[in-house]
Amino acid sequence: MTQIATLIGARGADSVTLELVDSLRNAWGGGDAVWLSPLTAAEFPMDSMPDNRWDVWSDLQRLGVDLIVQQGAGRRKKMLLADMDSTMIQQECIDELADEAGVGARVAAITAAAMNGELDFDGALRERVGFLKGLPESVIADVLEKRITLMPGGAELLATMKAHGAYAALVSGGFTAFTGAIAAKLGFDENRANTLLGKDGFLTGEVGMPILGKQAKVDALEEITARLGLSERDVLAVGDGANDLGMLKRAGTGVALHAKPSVAAECDVRVNFGDLTALLYLQGYSQDEFSNC
Repeated sequence: MTQIATLIGARGADSVTLELVDSLRNAWGGGDAVWLSPLTAAEFPMDSMPDNRWDVWSDLQRLGVDLIVQQGAGRRKKMLLADMDSTMIQQECIDELADEAGVGARVAAITAAAMNGELDFDGALRERVGFLKGLPESVIADVLEKRITLMPGGAELLATMKAHGAYAALVSGGFTAFTGAIAAKLGFDENRANTLLGKDGFLTGEVGMPILGKQAKVDALEEITARLGLSERDVLAVGDGANDLGMLKRAGTGVALHAKPSVAAECDVRVNFGDLTALLYLQGYSQDEFSNC
């Protein structure tokens, strides 16, 4: 079955050169190269998966280039299933709230350990939310406005996939107060997350049950595909943390985006340098096909 090798660099880095693409294409006996974006992304077909795929991947990482090798058939997906924190946005929402509460460093350390798979997600979430007790609920709006920034390429990703008929779901171990706003801004069709509990205008330090963690993301994959009449092969999932691994492994294409090392090690599709437009390039979209957002 035809394999497609895609080389993707950081936007504006000009790291995917003609010489680099031609050298790899010749070494692997590939077909004609297609430029998806000048000096940023290119692809070429091959008859089989190269034996030295990961050795070459390591070499290209040192050049600031991501390499994805996958089957050509069915790589354009009909559904996007995305994590939010450090994936569709550049921050971890709970860390930003904790910073407002004066306990940012303590909570950030727990978040990092949980996302790397070193702690039980549910327990770590309850512990971190506990630090937010007494914080005014109004702080959420302030954090959204002043601290939260979208991950580059996200708007293009959503607009382009949706223009081609795809369904988009935002499923986060974070909080609905944030996913609702981010989903509306980017055009997701639905969002799922945990609920921060409040009383009399202040956070109680508790999270609504049941907690949406690793299994809940898999459940979302199963439920949404069943509802839409899609197969799991039709799904492009993206995330960065240990709680994303279940959905990344089940989806037709699971992308570890700027992921924790322990997470990336378990995924065949890793994007370390490209932004979210890399998810379009690996589906074979050229920059000329990106929809306005």
